[in-house]
Amino acid sequence: MSEPVNLLVDSFGRKHTYLRVSVTDRCNLRCQYCMPAAGLNWKEKAELLTFEEIEKLTRLFTAMGICKVRLTGGEPLVRKNLLRLVEMLSAVPGLKTLAMTTNATLLAPQAEALKHAGLKHLNISLDSFDRRRFQEITRMDALPEVMAGIESAIAAGFPVLKLNMVPIAGFNDDEILDFAHFAQKHKINVRFIEFMPFKDNQWQADKVVTFAEMKARLEKHFHLEAMDQPQGEVARDYALRGGGTVSFITSMSESFCQSCNRLRLTSDGSMKSCLFFPPEINLRDALRQNAPEEALRGMILACLQGKPEAHPPAEEIAAAENRSMIEIGG
Repeated sequence: MSEPVNLLVDSFGRKHTYLRVSVTDRCNLRCQYCMPAAGLNWKEKAELLTFEEIEKLTRLFTAMGICKVRLTGGEPLVRKNLLRLVEMLSAVPGLKTLAMTTNATLLAPQAEALKHAGLKHLNISLDSFDRRRFQEITRMDALPEVMAGIESAIAAGFPVLKLNMVPIAGFNDDEILDFAHFAQKHKINVRFIEFMPFKDNQWQADKVVTFAEMKARLEKHFHLEAMDQPQGEVARDYALRGGGTVSFITSMSESFCQSCNRLRLTSDGSMKSCLFFPPEINLRDALRQNAPEEALRGMILACLQGKPEAHPPAEEIAAAENRSMIEIGG
């Protein structure tokens, strides 16, 4: 059977197959590069998409060409009864991959059930194995809970399990080798993500540890073998001799905009065509006004056609008025 026609093609010919869905703007950590120091005014429950609304939009996006959905936040596991949403979405026709990104603080008692409910890919955000440093960057003392969550995820045997680390020069970049050793030991993937600018997240150019710098450091201690990069995949993947893999998200030093296949849905129902592009369109209000699917499809396509060819330079992104990382969902 031939693949269905992908309708989610922007004005630059890019096909979109990946939708990131934020289920809440709330988080139980306060990571410095994600949340402004002053905090945020959380959305009221009525402002958030209901599970039924998320399912309806997921079905619509999937019918238009999306085949992978990632649940994000804030921290998705602070949303009550998230397991039910996982069960609902895993039954959506045409959805090949259901994934989630979590800080793992609440994961340990739920990992096995989430996998059984249909969650296939799991990314865990962790920026330090040092408890004091973890507390400094997250403003919370929760490293033991995170490590318990990681252990539970490894034991559950998710088909894909990744750790996301953001190295920041002069702060935690001395742990890059430790994370690679962890990937090698546990036969999992670690993704090193270049520090990106967002509203009030203290970004500075000299704090960015680039892909080239990270790779050079690792090659002094590990044999890295380049892996094939699937179409639309933004990470540069390398196998570690002895097991495990490392990947690099090169948003700042080597843009991958030309192959971007991602769309984003915020927790209050706004669609964003680009992480760094402020304009968005709200689908929640149209849903609640019982807009027909044809109208919703038109809104989605209109937002997609406004997607820029590439994001602006980092300094411009840092100065632009946009939602904070936690409000977008990464």
